[in-house]
Amino acid sequence: MDLLGQIKARAQKSPQHIVLPEGNEPRTLEAANNVLRDKVAKVSLLGNPDEIMKMASEKGLNYITRDIIIDPQNNPDEDKYAKILYELRKNKGMNEEEAHQKAKDPLYLGCLMIKAGDADGELAGARNTTGNVLRPALQIVKTAKGFSCVSGAMILISKEKQFGEEGILMCGDVAVLPNPSVDELAQIAVATGGTMRAICGFEPRIAMLSFSTKGSAKNELVDRVVEATKKAQMMAPDLMIDGELQADAALVESVGSLKAPDSKVAGKANTLVFPALETGNIAYKLVQRLGGAMAIGPVLQGMAAPINDLSRGCSVDDIENMIAITCNQAIAAKSKL
Repeated sequence: MDLLGQIKARAQKSPQHIVLPEGNEPRTLEAANNVLRDKVAKVSLLGNPDEIMKMASEKGLNYITRDIIIDPQNNPDEDKYAKILYELRKNKGMNEEEAHQKAKDPLYLGCLMIKAGDADGELAGARNTTGNVLRPALQIVKTAKGFSCVSGAMILISKEKQFGEEGILMCGDVAVLPNPSVDELAQIAVATGGTMRAICGFEPRIAMLSFSTKGSAKNELVDRVVEATKKAQMMAPDLMIDGELQADAALVESVGSLKAPDSKVAGKANTLVFPALETGNIAYKLVQRLGGAMAIGPVLQGMAAPINDLSRGCSVDDIENMIAITCNQAIAAKSKL
């Protein structure tokens, strides 16, 4: 079974409740129908029930039923969710009336459902920007214990099976933080290792990437990676984390054994941490376009509960895959409780 098949199979064994704030978005609606058909997840669609049911009927989506739809504008639980939001944000100046208005916003409502324990995760972004998806998430769900930042990981599946885990690599951050601090870079490393475990099921071997390997170059940019490596190792002593490593030293066994002979990661890395968003985003897109690798994600990490953001150009298959991934994150999060 390929990786996506394994991810879906894990989700099917323990279906999680995923809220989809863009319930009337056509691709999202079709993806929801498919994951319900395949028993990958339980879903709640947010939106006007009549509009959603009309779309489902026109498209022949037989697994979309009225009982899974929540109308944010006519929600019997509005008071409950507005009260949660008010208590969270009153010290920031929010009044009760504003809390009620926000509770009608699907992106806020989805996060409030998670906060209340009524859903396990959220997926949005087919219509909304990353900023719009993240804003309520950071206000309501917030970051996980020990984390102060959110980052984005990308799964790369390469045809070159000698790299990573039979061609499978996890890369971070490729989506969120343009210029992470030393502390943030350490958090990205730990979070990306956790994403590798939760979604791919592999024990992460994390390479902190740079243009230097073990002091081969001297520069303040190298120093940042060295310091972040030390902090990440202290933050998660159970993870295999090493750096600074050049990309070839991280991935190619002969190069790794030559440049970093005492490293447990060099030449065997399956998780790559880039020093900045610029390098990470460029690198994964080059591998995808020039190397023919499949790129899945980005997967948001560092949140207290799984909330993921779609590209507005996403396909139905992309949304289905991300629902299954969000389920895997929720399963992993529950296993730590």
